[in-house]
Amino acid sequence: MTVFIFGEAMLEYHHHGGTGLRYGGDTLNTAIHMARAGIDVAYVTAVGTDAISDALVREWSKEGIDTRYVLRHPTRSPGIYAIHLDEKGERSFLYWRDQSAARDMFALPGMAAVLNAARSADLLYYSLITSAIIGEVGRELLFNLAHTQKDAGQIVAYDSNFRPLLWRDLAMARAVSAQSMRLATIGLPTNVDEIHLYGQNESDQAIALRWRAAGCEEVAVKAGEMGCVLSIGDGAVLQYPTGKVDVVDSSGAGDAFNAGYLIARMQGGSGTDCCAAGQALAAKTLGHFGAINLQQA
Repeated sequence: MTVFIFGEAMLEYHHHGGTGLRYGGDTLNTAIHMARAGIDVAYVTAVGTDAISDALVREWSKEGIDTRYVLRHPTRSPGIYAIHLDEKGERSFLYWRDQSAARDMFALPGMAAVLNAARSADLLYYSLITSAIIGEVGRELLFNLAHTQKDAGQIVAYDSNFRPLLWRDLAMARAVSAQSMRLATIGLPTNVDEIHLYGQNESDQAIALRWRAAGCEEVAVKAGEMGCVLSIGDGAVLQYPTGKVDVVDSSGAGDAFNAGYLIARMQGGSGTDCCAAGQALAAKTLGHFGAINLQQA
């Protein structure tokens, strides 16, 4: 089964230190986890023509990612983000991404061929961050692809990963996310993102039911220490608690959950299997510094 993941890959600076080229980004993190599990993953983004961009693409290829659809921008380079941790391992970010090549990927000449290739995918995945950076024209093209895939009976997975600074206003972010909820077959929201996005203290169960009502067929709400909430099939909402985890760094845990969940789903697992797989991979990620454990590669 083939997965196409659209998003923004960035250079990562971690205040904990470390050596070598570090990289991350919500969708890239998920792509790497899935590729390491043996899933056929194509990652769609744009980088520059500089030496660092070349090195990034080489590293992703080593991870097992199909990089044929990583487009090259003639004048832009990858964005950068920095992670800072508090004493509990909870992260905060600083970004330098205004001129990120990925922001302009849907305007590059190769994108038409990418979209045509993506129609063969068994699973299409993107996030609200993806939708934010690609602008109105990019969103229209991506949403048309999602609509085609869902109508064809393929899986469309979506994570409402919300970064307020990427949006002109909340109304636009909500409208774009609502459209993706309708297009998705699998929704992978985080409760905190949804509360910030909608400005109300919804329960995890209410979030799941709202997504289902919007047209998403299957919803797993990530709820941090409380585990996750799943709504699938007849609309029943089930709670899956998680065990105690010693948190070193929370960066990328939600992206890892998404990967574990989707891997299990593509392997024919039940909803319970998918939640367990997502929680296990998230717990593993919480135990190392950075969004991706580069020592595992």
